[in-house]
Amino acid sequence: MSGCKGTFPKFLYHQHDLQEVDLSHSNFTGVFPYWLVENNTQLLHLVLLNNSLTGPLPLPIHSHLNLMTLDISMNNFNGHIPAEVGAYLPRLKFLNMSKNALEGNIPSSIGDMKSLISLDLSHNHLSGEIPEHLVEGCFSLQLLALSNNSLQGQIFSANFNLTNLVSLQLDGNHFHGKIPDSLSNTSLYGLYLSDNQLSGKIPGWLGNMTELVELVMPNNHLEGPIPPEFCQLEYLQVLNLAGNSISDIPSCFSPSSLKQVHLSRNMLQGELQDSFRNSSSLVTLDLGYNHINGSIPNWIGRLSNLTYLILNNNNLQGKVSIQLCQLDRLRLIDLSHNNLFGNIPHCLMTAFHDRDFDVPAPSYYESVINQTASFFMGKEEIVEFRTKTISYFYQGKILTQMSGIDLSCNKLTGGIPPQIGNLAMIHTLNLSHNNLTGSILSTFSNLKQIESLDLSYNNLSGIIPHQLVELCFLAVFSVAYNNLSGRTLGLVAQFSTFNASSYEGNPLLCGLPLPKSCDPIESPTLLPTDSNDIGEENDFMDMDIFYISFTVTYAIVLLAIVAVLLINPYWRRTWFYVVETWMTSFYYFIVDHLPKCHYI
Repeated sequence: MSGCKGTFPKFLYHQHDLQEVDLSHSNFTGVFPYWLVENNTQLLHLVLLNNSLTGPLPLPIHSHLNLMTLDISMNNFNGHIPAEVGAYLPRLKFLNMSKNALEGNIPSSIGDMKSLISLDLSHNHLSGEIPEHLVEGCFSLQLLALSNNSLQGQIFSANFNLTNLVSLQLDGNHFHGKIPDSLSNTSLYGLYLSDNQLSGKIPGWLGNMTELVELVMPNNHLEGPIPPEFCQLEYLQVLNLAGNSISDIPSCFSPSSLKQVHLSRNMLQGELQDSFRNSSSLVTLDLGYNHINGSIPNWIGRLSNLTYLILNNNNLQGKVSIQLCQLDRLRLIDLSHNNLFGNIPHCLMTAFHDRDFDVPAPSYYESVINQTASFFMGKEEIVEFRTKTISYFYQGKILTQMSGIDLSCNKLTGGIPPQIGNLAMIHTLNLSHNNLTGSILSTFSNLKQIESLDLSYNNLSGIIPHQLVELCFLAVFSVAYNNLSGRTLGLVAQFSTFNASSYEGNPLLCGLPLPKSCDPIESPTLLPTDSNDIGEENDFMDMDIFYISFTVTYAIVLLAIVAVLLINPYWRRTWFYVVETWMTSFYYFIVDHLPKCHYI
């Protein structure tokens, strides 16, 4: 019945033999339809996801022994989860209450659901600790999703009994302590512990989980090297340990199945050596904000599927490796804030050749059980990339449509490769803070999708091509601090939104929005002796114009008065009377005061 709107259909109130009810995506309002559960004792599956239901969750009057699936996710339910939910719904296999406004503790009675396979309480306001009875009693549990709540304490007690667990999602909480050794008894496919307060070293036994597909633990306080046991993870596809204090990667770590590596904002140092050398499936390699030195390894060109390469804010040296030209799927490359020198390889731009960018985004955790795919959804990949002077986190469809090059803050020399003009689909280009020479290419006007173009702090010369005004989506533009000359692009189209800071530091540039005009008014030939004379020159030119305009205005006014007096007799008589009165008054004023003045 998906697609209905408003209140529940009345005929449902009179049904007593329903086994499956799917009212998802219907924009139903009101409270939880407890009568559906009470009236239909044979009900097996009740799905109410993505509606507008509100209020607390009532329990049925009697225990419902047949209900296997209850999905009330993506609604507006609030209040506490009923404390006795496990006793009233003992045979549930799939319970999804995610994306509501539920609060309070997780009921211990959930541990009475011995058949429970999937429990999703993520994206609520739950607090407290994970009940010990839950981790002891739900021994059939395969998916436990408690992400994005306010849970705290240590992750699991010593009585952990969830040995069938394949996906554990505890990210976005306040858990602390070490990663519990009790997890070593599971056969996890996906472990998600990001955005907590976990500490200590990464346990070596994680490398013994040979079925592990995704390990996602960014933004914690983990430290030390990645254990060498990780070299045994031959099925690992996603490794995300960003935002910790990881110090080293074992050189043997190079799973061929690896697709995503996120190790940014750690303490990695030394050269890359052979890590990831054989990871031919790698799509994302993000090692930004570390202390990696040496040159870009030559084996990088063997990663034929590499799409996102983020190596910014390290200590990389040497030239930009020509092996990067082999990466014909590149869409984001960030080598900024390193010590790279030499020319920008012209062939690098061919890796960004114009093509359809609508390819599938790398996604986390494919379903591990086909028949319950909706309960095992993964998490979208997030990539950090700086554009429009701000670091953004791109994910999902936006990530699939993003394309950019950032080589800023290095020591690159030579000219800008002309092949850049072929990158019609690129969104951001940052070559600032280098030693680039030559001119700005007129073919930049071909970058029809570009939103951010930064060429500042280089040694570029020549004029700014007027063709750049054709860039309709440009939101950030800077050619500041170069050796450019001639006119700016003025205040036309998108360039009307840019101020003088986009052009400053180029003494030979003129035109708006700069204060320097390109067409100064020629002044008369004088011999000024100081700065005050310059002001007198300007005054002299203004006085000529003033005298002419004053004379013309005076003549027009005088002629207008004469015309009025000739045409209108009344105004003529009045005018002569006023003049005669003024003359008489003036005469008597002179007669009365002249002797006194003479006497004095």
